[in-house]
Amino acid sequence: MKLHELSPSPGSRKERKRLGRGPSSGTGKTSGRGHKGQNARSGGGVRPGFEGGQNPLYRRLPKRGFVNPTRKEYAVVNIEDLNSLPAGTEVTPEFLMTNGVVKNAKSGIKILGNGEVTVKLTVKANKFSQSAVEKIEAAGGTTEVI
Repeated sequence: MKLHELSPSPGSRKERKRLGRGPSSGTGKTSGRGHKGQNARSGGGVRPGFEGGQNPLYRRLPKRGFVNPTRKEYAVVNIEDLNSLPAGTEVTPEFLMTNGVVKNAKSGIKILGNGEVTVKLTVKANKFSQSAVEKIEAAGGTTEVI
């Protein structure tokens, strides 16, 4: 078998429906849309969730809870991710972004205490968990809230 002899198995590839190409095509003139009506028009049809005038599901269900409009979301970094850094490094949000540890800083960076840290580091971040502070200081490092 050679490359030019390869072909897809029968029935695995389907030709697209070519609309408005004359009466003998089967989809000429009205192009499968029927005569007149909302769906026959360009841009026609109903919006998603429309139920023909019946009260739609999203309005029938009660609203629950509270959405805080000023919520801050922090980018999370575990201390085990800082182990690969050389001793004495000053870890800042900018440093984490440039080294690819964090892609998007969001509202700031929070250091969590998952894992162990064996390197002495100076860590500056927006927030720390209590366990992260304890583990960083136990390894001889320092923490600073920006």
